[in-house]
Amino acid sequence: MQNHKPTPQKYRQQDIQMLEKTSLYQGFFKMLHYRFRHRLFAGGWSQPVSREIFERGHAVAVLPFDPVRGEFVMIEQLRIGAMATSESPWLLEVIAGMFEEGESPEDVCEREAMEEAGLEILHLTKAMSYLSSPGGTTERIHIYLAKVDALHAGGIHGLEDENEDILVHRVSEQEAFAWLEQGKIDNAATVIALQWFALNKQRLLDDWQTAA
Repeated sequence: MQNHKPTPQKYRQQDIQMLEKTSLYQGFFKMLHYRFRHRLFAGGWSQPVSREIFERGHAVAVLPFDPVRGEFVMIEQLRIGAMATSESPWLLEVIAGMFEEGESPEDVCEREAMEEAGLEILHLTKAMSYLSSPGGTTERIHIYLAKVDALHAGGIHGLEDENEDILVHRVSEQEAFAWLEQGKIDNAATVIALQWFALNKQRLLDDWQTAA
């Protein structure tokens, strides 16, 4: 059998035909029903496909790091969706939030860092973005690394009108990666941000040093 180097399918709008798109639910989030068909790899068209898609908008996640102290600033809060499979629904996370009207990703980083951790960002670096679960939601999450001074980081934060109850932690590099290896950190944005940091640490610190 001959091996072929994989190449992504080139996308054209005409390769997907949207037959129907209807609203199923509208609340804090919304649910839509898509009925569509698409071109097949072997040629021709698929049968009509029906999918329910969760529309929650897009988000930013930011991992603050203090290069002087070698510490991350992380947050802990209750996530009700974790109850089904986690030992505890209180998760260790990066700071994160949804876009508001007219905001850039950098705006969201700065706003959420202050709201969730009382933290001022000194420098921001875009790491990457990813689709959180494209089989069922349109959400894309943008990952940033933030240079911070963690000396006074701590306490309980969050917006009262959103019922937020957020505990701030200063976490050493060694401890954070031990928790990652042990599975104590298991939510996607935090895992991805820490792994990106591990792969790009020296370049990141060099860029921050140059910017300073």
